[in-house]
Amino acid sequence: MKRRNIFDTVNAICRSATVAAVLSGCATVGPDYTPPQDTAPVTWSAPLDADLRAAPSDADLLSGWWRTLNDPTLSELIERAALSNLDLELARARLREARARRGVSAADRFPTVDLSGNANSSRSDPDAGAAISTELYSVGFDARWELDIFGGKRRALEAADAQLQASEEDLRDVTVSLLAEVALNYVDARAFQTRIAIAEKNLALLQESYDIVRWRTDAGLTTELDVEQALFNLEQTRAALPLLRSGLVQSRNRLAALLGQPPGSLDQQLATPAPIPLAPRGVAVGVPADMLRRRPDVRRAERQLAAQTAQVGVATAARYPNFTLSGAIGLNASSPGNLVSAPTQLASVGANLAATIFDAGRLRQNVEIQNALQEQAFVSYQSTVLTALEDAENALTAFAQEQSRRESLVKAAAAAERAAELASNQYTSGLVDFQVVLIAQRSAISLEDQVAGSQAEIAANLIRVYKALGGGWVAPPVNTSSVESEQVP
Repeated sequence: MKRRNIFDTVNAICRSATVAAVLSGCATVGPDYTPPQDTAPVTWSAPLDADLRAAPSDADLLSGWWRTLNDPTLSELIERAALSNLDLELARARLREARARRGVSAADRFPTVDLSGNANSSRSDPDAGAAISTELYSVGFDARWELDIFGGKRRALEAADAQLQASEEDLRDVTVSLLAEVALNYVDARAFQTRIAIAEKNLALLQESYDIVRWRTDAGLTTELDVEQALFNLEQTRAALPLLRSGLVQSRNRLAALLGQPPGSLDQQLATPAPIPLAPRGVAVGVPADMLRRRPDVRRAERQLAAQTAQVGVATAARYPNFTLSGAIGLNASSPGNLVSAPTQLASVGANLAATIFDAGRLRQNVEIQNALQEQAFVSYQSTVLTALEDAENALTAFAQEQSRRESLVKAAAAAERAAELASNQYTSGLVDFQVVLIAQRSAISLEDQVAGSQAEIAANLIRVYKALGGGWVAPPVNTSSVESEQVP
């Protein structure tokens, strides 16, 4: 009979829980989320040249775009950065936080059961009479369940899901930016090495010209003015070397920091000069809509909008009454072994209703706050889309225009080199004064340096194109949102 009383109480709790579960699915207040309408242009506004095609981008190529530059050292540095970069570690920690917060929101939808136990032992004073020893053991279960009648907890879970997905996109966005930064700084390092080599070569040629001018001056064939002009040209070129070497050190140190290493860690690996990476021909860039669907920052902004929309429902549900079911079972006995067969000391099932009657508009204003935050999230999403389109258009234009610029610079540099050689020969023969040689040499040196800089800029602009397209991460399988399925390079 006693055990039946316990079972009757448990059954009553279960029936109440069943009714509560049915009631919990009755209503979900607040707006249902609808993704923003796609307003991407049909085509790029920038004209695409022969090296840029509107064909759909290959997902595998985009996920490992740096391999198109055919530089094993760059590929190795990118793989190391993906493993040890501190910004990535921070983004991964934020993702773990979001996943845990989602777990908290999911747990809030279930009952909370507490177990309590107590053991007491007492003995009377023998001087007061016969000694009496007593022992009392008790155990109790308390259960509480806040019913989700108006869907506030469901909206909270919906917001947590969207925020978790936003954190996943944040990790991808950090990855995209990191890989591009590694590649850009690597290109800078190789460009500085190339420009240093050009400057040192020209320095040797200018030293030779200076020696010739001094010989002609000593022979009385020219004036001291030519010597000073030759020295000016020589030292001006020499003065450019410290800036170039400083830039090389800075780019190597920045690369080390991106890899989570102290300055100087890559000096030995990058000590040997190597060519500037060459951009491949025929890059497929797809259409703007493809770019927006792939870019992690746009995807993150959309998920943040979804999360904030759900928060409006959470705030709206707080204005409605709150229902809570509670139940308790308590047992006690004189020994632990008798707890199972002990009489029920407490067995109760209860329901509680709580509603705010007056709060001077606090809950209503909180809904307005969430509505305003939702509007801000929508405007932020629109701004992110516009920024993504701007980045892509600028990168495409810069890449195409720099190709044309380099072609002209190559032709100009070849002509300037021939002119400098002719001017030097004619000066030696006494046909022209040294001013002609000076102008020709300075033009040849400047153009040769510009060609190297343009080649580096083409590679950098291609990197910016891939970054603008959202390249650098692998999409997870369909209908999964866990970051473990994401292949980070």
